[in-house]
Amino acid sequence: MNKDQVKGVTKDIAGKVQQDAGKLIGSKEQQAKGLQKQAAGKAEKTSGDAKEVVKDAVNKH
Repeated sequence: MNKDQVKGVTKDIAGKVQQDAGKLIGSKEQQAKGLQKQAAGKAEKTSGDAKEVVKDAVNKH
């Protein structure tokens, strides 16, 4: 697992927590920020996944 994957998963989890906290306090703004953070985290993890695939392919050749 590379740093982009770890950072992406961390952002995704933090976004879920922020979204849930927003629901609890009735803040649409916090819910939206949480969803935005989740999307950014998923994108960063996907980027990290792609880097791992490339690294693995290079190492096999």
